[in-house]
Amino acid sequence: MNRLNDFSIEAISITPAAPSETLEAMAAIWNAACEANLATSSRLIAYNLAPVPAVHKLGWIVHKQDQPKGFVLASHAPSFDPGANKEAGWIDAIAVAPDAQGEGLGGALLELAERGLSAAGCRHAQLGAGLRPLMPGLATTLGSSSFFSRRGYRPPQDEDQPVESVWDVAADLAYYRPSESAQEAACTVRPARPADQEALLELLNREFPGRWTFECDDYLRSGGRISDYMLLWSERGLDGFCRLAFEDSLQPLERFYPYQLRRPWGQLGPIGVSKTARGQGLGSALMHAGLRRLHNNGVNGCIIDWTTLVDFYARFGFKPYREYLVLARDLE
Repeated sequence: MNRLNDFSIEAISITPAAPSETLEAMAAIWNAACEANLATSSRLIAYNLAPVPAVHKLGWIVHKQDQPKGFVLASHAPSFDPGANKEAGWIDAIAVAPDAQGEGLGGALLELAERGLSAAGCRHAQLGAGLRPLMPGLATTLGSSSFFSRRGYRPPQDEDQPVESVWDVAADLAYYRPSESAQEAACTVRPARPADQEALLELLNREFPGRWTFECDDYLRSGGRISDYMLLWSERGLDGFCRLAFEDSLQPLERFYPYQLRRPWGQLGPIGVSKTARGQGLGSALMHAGLRRLHNNGVNGCIIDWTTLVDFYARFGFKPYREYLVLARDLE
């Protein structure tokens, strides 16, 4: 345990999972530091911290006079994606209780996480966007971008696809009506069955290697229902998929911060069709089948998370719900 002025800092136990009192303390710090619409739960933090193959996790929690006052979580996964930047790491979460802010604790925690990532071989750090993310970026409503910009965090400099922000979009499915054109597509869409697992993973490996393949394998390995996936079959075979989340799904819906929407809540995404099957209306058919299933199961407030395709999803009745800044920095 190291000393930082009047604070004591200790590593968070990642394996085995953090004790329940630590999870509850972290959720309490986060909820005190954030607005109510971004509240989290110990269940979501436990899901984020649970051991995942190929993902290395770091974390520290700070106490003052035996009271938890702040924490930081970071992760990296140098081998999960053959095409990924193996030198990248993620700052999964950082929060300081309001009564401990202004004492340099946030900066010290961030530096601690950056040093941990650097020691693990990472050369870049991004806010959010990890493989079991608490957020896909920095929520603009937090108003904390200046804290990070002073410490070198900027939009990634990608000349091919510059992305400065991503969005969650939302709709009330109580008013959902499927389009007639979606029903005309030459395909069948149905929930996945246990016997479909091999075909689903083969589709993902072929068409969407990387994060989506990793997430599916992790979800099923962890006990998630394969029926939460919707599969699109064409005359060629399995040609598309989308994943749904319900209030009893393995991944906590708190991850999507749906509190401004009417319950019951649901989520859709990711969604994709084979490259050779695009432009034939199959994507729309898959989208409508997923939305219809959510609607038929009573879902009202539905979120499609972490997207730049705001105009595309507007065609299905979705409107901007929350914006996240994409910020990263090089590590020394």
